[in-house]
Amino acid sequence: MNQVIECVPNFSEGRDLNIIRQITQEIESVEGVKLLNVDPGKATNRTVVTFVGAPGAVIEAAFRAIQKAAELIDMSKHTGEHPRMGATDVCPLIPISGISMEETADCARILAARVGQDLGIPVYLYEAAQPNKDRNNLSVIRAGEYEGFFKKIKLPEWKPDFGPAEYSVRSGATVIGARDFLVAYNINLNTTSTRRANSIAFDVREAGRVKREGNPITGKIVTDAKGNPVNTPGTLKAVKAMGWYIEEYGITQISMNLTNIKITPVHIAFDEVCKKASERGIRVTGSELVGLIPLHAMLDAGKYFLQKQQRSVGVSEKELIKIAVKSMGLEELGPFKPEERIIEYLLRDPSAGKLIGMSLAEFADETASESPAPGGGSISAYMGALGISLGTMVANLSSHKAGWDERWEEFSNWAAKGQSQKDQLLKLVDEDTNAFNKIMNAFALPKATEAEKKNRSESIQAATRYATEIPFRVMEIAFASMEIIKAMAETGNPNSVTDAGVGALCARSAVMGAFLNVKINAAGLADKTFASDIISKGKKIEENTQRLEAEILTLVNSKI
Repeated sequence: MNQVIECVPNFSEGRDLNIIRQITQEIESVEGVKLLNVDPGKATNRTVVTFVGAPGAVIEAAFRAIQKAAELIDMSKHTGEHPRMGATDVCPLIPISGISMEETADCARILAARVGQDLGIPVYLYEAAQPNKDRNNLSVIRAGEYEGFFKKIKLPEWKPDFGPAEYSVRSGATVIGARDFLVAYNINLNTTSTRRANSIAFDVREAGRVKREGNPITGKIVTDAKGNPVNTPGTLKAVKAMGWYIEEYGITQISMNLTNIKITPVHIAFDEVCKKASERGIRVTGSELVGLIPLHAMLDAGKYFLQKQQRSVGVSEKELIKIAVKSMGLEELGPFKPEERIIEYLLRDPSAGKLIGMSLAEFADETASESPAPGGGSISAYMGALGISLGTMVANLSSHKAGWDERWEEFSNWAAKGQSQKDQLLKLVDEDTNAFNKIMNAFALPKATEAEKKNRSESIQAATRYATEIPFRVMEIAFASMEIIKAMAETGNPNSVTDAGVGALCARSAVMGAFLNVKINAAGLADKTFASDIISKGKKIEENTQRLEAEILTLVNSKI
């Protein structure tokens, strides 16, 4: 697996688009790096940039961006709502795939050393890259901000990890580290009071607020045996939060960093702030994401809000995202474009899903052309997808049928399972054609020498085996989908029973069509044991499918 890390530098400039553009051009100048998102904020006067790539390329791109920011941004003239201490205020590296947190922390230290030595910028390590746990928290490092760091940097305990112990008037200092994926998330309030916004932030953030005797604002601070202030923790774990006023919009926000969305997901943070705001007579009007978010976080949010309405969660990915956006008001301050804000959408291969991205007419035209692919395998997978789509439709219709309110969750579970099978089969529409192309590419390999002949033969066999496994997978999923289709014919909305019947016909055709492809490809395999085994399994699936189809059609005809 290729090693991929993400870098999310925050630059202390959010108003001059020319400066921002020059910095991002430095990032894009590095081969092997993909710029995913640029998110400037006028009120915060800060831009969050996101890019990904191989470790070496990301280190180089980050260095060039930090260097350019130091040239163009004068911190002595900087003002903004967000805490900051340097032109490149913070530069975290995040492991995405094929690389551990420890390896990512090593990358952060390599970058930090280079910035300190070559650019003469004081650098502090944080999170996983910082071995000293007394100074690995970003907010602790940044305390005092730019204005206070001229004195702070002279303290022995705040000597930089790299670079000079002299504070640059122009570029300030930089914090570089390695951390888990963090979601920056702001929740909008219908108040202009920063104090009230901060009160809500203290209610929910993990650190909470300082405990006081009597009056929670003016009372004496409670201390422990060592004289340290005692905190009353907030209600949300893995959440950092503060309140601020955004002049651009004339509102206050709860600005949050969700440091572990497995512990506190976005939708839970949103609902908890709604609750705490309401207790103080304040209303949440919407929210905004800063930077990117993982797909699962949006899907989980969509399901959460549907479940609160007692509605089926077995809807499409697109619909789940739409529900999440509407429920959390993510478009109050500007449009939310999933293709630009969801990290998986930005990373996906543009060539993937070529067939399922076509219109019905285009797909039919492509199939009818003189090209041998897409062929029967892709069509079988698509028939299977249509079959389970009908079963899922019946489940969704049943989940909100009048008089069946107490059964919504039962049908929601069926629909969610059906959506998963539909998505798998749709991917196999393209994958069957890809498998065919792998065989063609293997046959096109050179065969002049003995070594080339051997490589060509092995490649043909590997491709042929793959082209056998893909339609077999179609058989397995299409057959499994008949469980849902039969359940809908038996217990689903009676007005849609014929839809379940058509679904069964599609699933049967998908299984039998895919089996034809399994048999013809298996015939070309040198591994006869594997070929015999997969054909034997295929026969059982085909027989069971035909049996189930007959049972479902009998059910359907009895209800017509």
